[in-house]
Amino acid sequence: MNKIPIGISSCLIGENVRFDGGHKRDSYIMGTLAEFFDFHPFCPEVAIGLGIPRPSIHLVKVDNAIRCMGVKNPDLDVTEALQNYAHTVSPLQKNLCGYIVKKDSPSCGMERVKVFSNGLPSKEGVGLYTELLLKNNPLLPVEEEGRLGDPGLRENFIQRVYVLHRFKNLLAEGLSAKELMRFHARHKLIIMSHGDYRELGQLLASLTKENLPDIAEQYINQLMPLLKSVATRGSHVNVLQHIQGYLKKELESDDKAELCEIIERYRSGEIPLIVPITLLKHHFRKAPDQYIEESYYMSPYPQEMRLTNQL
Repeated sequence: MNKIPIGISSCLIGENVRFDGGHKRDSYIMGTLAEFFDFHPFCPEVAIGLGIPRPSIHLVKVDNAIRCMGVKNPDLDVTEALQNYAHTVSPLQKNLCGYIVKKDSPSCGMERVKVFSNGLPSKEGVGLYTELLLKNNPLLPVEEEGRLGDPGLRENFIQRVYVLHRFKNLLAEGLSAKELMRFHARHKLIIMSHGDYRELGQLLASLTKENLPDIAEQYINQLMPLLKSVATRGSHVNVLQHIQGYLKKELESDDKAELCEIIERYRSGEIPLIVPITLLKHHFRKAPDQYIEESYYMSPYPQEMRLTNQL
């Protein structure tokens, strides 16, 4: 299996690049995710020459602008150096399908990074490197390692990684109208669990051989932001009931009642998503349906990740 290329803050994979010469190796990242992801490490602070160990830096508001400066030595200002590095490595990140950054870091934090004003901190900042990473790669799924501890955020991030990876493979294998339509059909139930899929369907309705590249670009530019919203139990229930409709002629009354009960128990929070999905897979093994079989909804990523066990 070819692993998916993912950018990552170097300290999270165990590299001793922290300001104190240490690391922040993450056991989930290096245990579970490393089986499926090929990590490409970046450490902007080391890359701009701050050294290991190095003076600590933080974000400071100066004349309504955010600067990255030394904690003990305010004459140390690495704002432009971090920004220039982010632009320099941007071409190297075009093939990535996701990125995991270090929380709270003045260079790599994604949100709620401390910004000091008149000596007082407020958690309103974004690391200067990550700020440009997000700007230069607006479709790229980016997440902090701390937020990966949340089951919903973790599943959402990994799902988006796999969707973007499949789309990039679609482009690499040769884009065609038929394959773009098939891509949409296979992801339609996933899209339904995140929001309204009709706008994407309307976009593809205008697809021609001549406008294929433009429509494909518009499609992915709309799809990836839509998927950023974390799917709720209610939206999953809507999809599960929609899938159940494909079995209405195949199931006996007691099987239908059992399936309805399982979906309701999922809605109420008694059981995780994996339970109704497993039951649906069981019924579709007995009564196969090509559309459901090709859909990614019930198998959006390797089952070994066990992401739906906690949703």
